[in-house]
Amino acid sequence: MDTLSAAVTLFLIMDPLGNLPIFLSVLKNIEPKRRRVVLIRELVISLVIMMLFLFAGSSILDFLQLTQESVSIAGGIILFLIALKMIFPQPGGVTGLAVGEEPFIVPLAIPLIAGPSILAALLLLAHQDPSRMVDWSLALVGAWTVSSLILLFSGLFHRMLGERGLTAMERLMGMLLVMISVQMFLDGIFAYFAHMDAAG
Repeated sequence: MDTLSAAVTLFLIMDPLGNLPIFLSVLKNIEPKRRRVVLIRELVISLVIMMLFLFAGSSILDFLQLTQESVSIAGGIILFLIALKMIFPQPGGVTGLAVGEEPFIVPLAIPLIAGPSILAALLLLAHQDPSRMVDWSLALVGAWTVSSLILLFSGLFHRMLGERGLTAMERLMGMLLVMISVQMFLDGIFAYFAHMDAAG
């Protein structure tokens, strides 16, 4: 896989367009002046986490005695809880935060940007060809930059759709997110049992 192919693959896994409604929902109760600051902070945190996983992901999981399957299962559970709050809104929105309270790391940086799928993909790239870490780093930064630009212009979508349009999109994305989270959970379960069978 060349650098461009890797970047495109990572971009598709990040799915910034699919995450737009969730980001808008999470940030809508924050003052407009602070939204961009919070978003940039979360994007930078996600990049740091992804770089960390690219270079030291296997070592971190081994040190904590965790498997990639457990990362996938945990991410699926978190996304499922977020999806339920999108479909059945509660005070404080999808994060349960008070109005004006800022999300920190969860759920924007993890698992929406640096989710189990992208972390697993980075682990796979690093494992397949450790001699090309510079290429994988460039691919990751490229994919992250394009995703960040899309998310930073989320306010434009807010103005285009309006509150009712955003509410409808939030419900729809909530339904889709339920299915994605269940699939992520099941993938983790199946991978775990496949690993156990191979070990046994």
